[in-house]
Amino acid sequence: MSEGLFDTGSDGRLHDEGLFEADTRQRAQRQLAENAPLAVRMRPRTLDEVIGQDHLLGPGAPLRRLVEGAAPASVLLHGPPGTGKTTLAGLVSRAIGRRFVALSALSAGVKEVRAVIEEARRRLGHSGEATVLFIDEVHRFSKTQQDALLSAVEDRTVLLVAATTENPSFSVVSPLLSRSLVLRLQPLDDEAVRELVRRALTEQRGLAGACELSEEAEEHLVALAAGDARRALTALEAAAEAARSNDRTVIDLSTVETAVDRAAVRYDRDGDQHYDVISAFIKSIRGSDVDAALHYLARMIEAGEDPRFIARRLVVHASEDVGMADPTALQSAVAASRAVEFVGMPEGRLSLAQATVHLATAPKSNAIITAVDAALADVRAGKVGTVPAHLRDGHYAGATRQGNAVGYRYPHDRSEGVLEQQYPPDQLVGRDYYEPSGRGAERTLAERLPKLRGIVRGQRDERTRRDE
Repeated sequence: MSEGLFDTGSDGRLHDEGLFEADTRQRAQRQLAENAPLAVRMRPRTLDEVIGQDHLLGPGAPLRRLVEGAAPASVLLHGPPGTGKTTLAGLVSRAIGRRFVALSALSAGVKEVRAVIEEARRRLGHSGEATVLFIDEVHRFSKTQQDALLSAVEDRTVLLVAATTENPSFSVVSPLLSRSLVLRLQPLDDEAVRELVRRALTEQRGLAGACELSEEAEEHLVALAAGDARRALTALEAAAEAARSNDRTVIDLSTVETAVDRAAVRYDRDGDQHYDVISAFIKSIRGSDVDAALHYLARMIEAGEDPRFIARRLVVHASEDVGMADPTALQSAVAASRAVEFVGMPEGRLSLAQATVHLATAPKSNAIITAVDAALADVRAGKVGTVPAHLRDGHYAGATRQGNAVGYRYPHDRSEGVLEQQYPPDQLVGRDYYEPSGRGAERTLAERLPKLRGIVRGQRDERTRRDE
């Protein structure tokens, strides 16, 4: 017991038991902090310690202005896991000197939310102490639970800082969205993750220099992180424990592999391998080699490639190389992209694999990209012309006097839903852009399209006229 910490009498008894209890609590808190996971111990204590998110924390940026004295505003932090949403919420609370209360939408209900609001209202009225309410995974709150926050947010009984991994435009009710500042956090880039790992190795609250990290091991940790700070620090801690258990001070690649039970993949997400693997992935799908496509997909997933990047490439490929030969291919790719955002990884790998198999085994056609690029080439060459008068908007006052919409023929007035009428500008009449391939569903379109063009352009052959 530290000398002078407690005031004692001649009988040696403590006169201030409150100090004793306070000291006990402090020692317990220190012990808990020392035993906390590395990711918790390394949480930034000030905004200046935050790595990444410069678009929010740079001079004059939204979050920086809020912390440094701008008018308090409720905030929705939107971004993938491990980008600092919880950390930033706590820093905002401390910086503006408010009580901090955290709830998780996974376990809290309307009852817990209302209890926090009532306590916040009581403290505000009694002592003027304001409350920051942090809600993690707010997208998991039902509409009723979110509505319960509205009045407290509006009258600033609480300053809400909510975090979500989903797009708040789809997962947060409009009234709450309109009362909040929406800030998107970006995944950490490789250099930010590298800096974080090196800081954890050397700082006293981290590993305090007890271990060194080989270059290969560091690269593997950065790749494993995939922009997630928590994932990087968790893997580093596991590797450090594995090294110490073997009386080693150097964490090498094999130690990291053993600790996280994953093999290192020779793959540089910012170098040639990044472009080579994604190129091979798309070309394998285009070539209908489903097994090769799955191999390259697995390499990207294992290397920590951003799954949203893979999903975006699938969406592009669905139109570029499959198109109308299988119109459901685009639906499958978009659904996979949405699933990755919704469930995250590793489960998102299933949706990516499903879309990959669908696209690789689908009939192929590049007619869509050929058609739109040909149309763009004409537009860029100045072949635009004037919109025919009968197709112009005729809903505003005076439009008819200008000849707008006069003479327009309504296709649904015909039983077949199509009739002769000029649609393109004069100089593009008869110009064909879309040419179906005759593969998959485009086989039917290849038969139907000439008939449609014949009717619209008034060029129906004699057989078609007899059929009518």
